[in-house]
Amino acid sequence: MSIGLSQYSLSLFHTVNHAFFKALLFLSAGQAIHSILDQQDIRRMGGLKNFIPFVYSVMIVGSLSLMAIPFLSGFYSKDLILELAYSRYDFLGIYVYIFGTISAALTAFYSFRLISLVFLTLPNASRNTYLDVHESSLSVIIPLSILALFSIFFGYIFSDLFVGMGSDFFGNSLYTHPNNVHLVEAESSLPIYIKLTPLILSILGGYLGIISYHKNLEYTIDLTDYSLGRKIYTFLNAKYLLDIIYNRYIIGFGLQLGYNISKYLDRGVIELLGPYGISLTMTNTGINISKLDTGVVTTYSLYMTLSLLFILFLIFAPILIKTSLLNEMRLSIIYVSALMITLSLSFDRINK
Repeated sequence: MSIGLSQYSLSLFHTVNHAFFKALLFLSAGQAIHSILDQQDIRRMGGLKNFIPFVYSVMIVGSLSLMAIPFLSGFYSKDLILELAYSRYDFLGIYVYIFGTISAALTAFYSFRLISLVFLTLPNASRNTYLDVHESSLSVIIPLSILALFSIFFGYIFSDLFVGMGSDFFGNSLYTHPNNVHLVEAESSLPIYIKLTPLILSILGGYLGIISYHKNLEYTIDLTDYSLGRKIYTFLNAKYLLDIIYNRYIIGFGLQLGYNISKYLDRGVIELLGPYGISLTMTNTGINISKLDTGVVTTYSLYMTLSLLFILFLIFAPILIKTSLLNEMRLSIIYVSALMITLSLSFDRINK
């Protein structure tokens, strides 16, 4: 999104920020999965806060940075992308701002849905599973701690270096057209509600994730007792039915198209016109020509008579029929006819 807005230095800044808190989340998630006997279904976890508090703490840090909570690394790049989008003051910028803000709210919701189902709710696995849950080893704690520190402080320390007003950090390595320089408007002229809307929606999304999947989880489950609730749950649980549409209308069509190409084009036209078809045609032609060699003298006489009549017709055809195309082709046809007569005489000599 940032590159599409021609904010290249901000894109690099967000990429570096993203590297820290997203790596922190992935490594924390891997450690949580490993600690609970490689269980990957978050609906079969729960209550891990008291078993692996360190992983819980760093995952909270990573989630808050991903949500762009103020003064964490993600805030200094993620919110600035949305502000620069709006500061274009055109349809594209407002479109990007609206959908980016909605995406930020959904990000906060699914982040705290994850925190709630994995760490906060009641345990949903067997007792024996929780007996084996263990905290991270030192070889995991050290990189998690480093990533957590960078997820907290990197954006604050290096934001002026990457995207600060008048910063010459990238020098001539990046060029941004003057029409796409909107940093002054983003920093100084945007209304305060435009700046705060992504943060407010992110907080509301995170709060809704906790309320729905921790505080009032039983009420969320009870929604499926109603027809409308079951339909909404089915729609969301089926990932907006995209897989069904994809498999039924795109994959099926692609497989049928591939089958038709293989059957009619690859094994049909190409083989028919290719080496297999040519060799088969030549073989059948040779077999059919060999059938003309009957060993009967009268048959050879008939071939010679028909060939002679055909040659005489071609010779006198220009006189009888005024056809320019026939005039041009008659010599070649005469040669072919003469060749057929010669072949028939040769077959006759061989048989004798």
